[in-house]
Amino acid sequence: MKDESGNRLGGYLRARRELVSPAQAGLPPGGNRRVPGLRREEVALLAGISPDYYLRLERGRDTNPSVQVLESLARVLQLDDVERTYLLGLVAARPGTPRRKRPEHVPARVHELLAHLQIPAFVEGRAFDVLASNPMAVALSPRLRPGENRLRSLLLDPEERAFHQDWARATADFVATLRTTIGDDTDNPRFVELVGELALSSQRFRTLWARHDVRTLEGGTTTFHHPVVGELRLHRDKLPVDDVLLVVYYPDKDSESDEKLRMLAALTVSGSAGIRPDA
Repeated sequence: MKDESGNRLGGYLRARRELVSPAQAGLPPGGNRRVPGLRREEVALLAGISPDYYLRLERGRDTNPSVQVLESLARVLQLDDVERTYLLGLVAARPGTPRRKRPEHVPARVHELLAHLQIPAFVEGRAFDVLASNPMAVALSPRLRPGENRLRSLLLDPEERAFHQDWARATADFVATLRTTIGDDTDNPRFVELVGELALSSQRFRTLWARHDVRTLEGGTTTFHHPVVGELRLHRDKLPVDDVLLVVYYPDKDSESDEKLRMLAALTVSGSAGIRPDA
């Protein structure tokens, strides 16, 4: 991520303008367009700034645009609230003394809570590392064992790909959330390690990372294809606890997925859920 840290604003502007078509911006498509999306001069025109000034922004020659300029660019690039906040943060962030973050730690009370929950629950860190999990989480997916990384599993493990009904959307959401989480913490060793590993080993990651999408992945509903009990439709909530997140999956009460999850719990207790002994 070192190359990005030098001109993150320019990289973000360039990536986002390539995703906006002339038609979306209210412009005629024209012929012989050499770039996807909008040209630099088109963005400048629509934002009410000079093409030369916009070029300086993209090339990192001006790193202090006004809030008004950024707001105009956000409008032209059709950014949503999360993307707009991210854009403003790229300028608000200033280099300074490196922040010393505490190691991610799971409080003892959370370990106790995990032991009592009868639904899949686990604790994840900022880089999607699984820090702790209960037996139901591992029964749901062996990739939710402590020490695993959810994004790495999603991108590199064929079983995890088959597990997700909408793998393409899941990967897009996770990668965009990782970029949002990283923010201006581009020198964090864990983030550098993970991004470097995935950039080398996953074409899907490289494609998504180049888009500069930003997103927050919090509550939601997803469908899994479990190898033992079949299709599970589960809600997801992420609850902050100190510096980590408690993630829980649960079905609608008395639904088919609720029945299947109870079946999975029974199989887990009996040791016949199809989970490897070391999981």
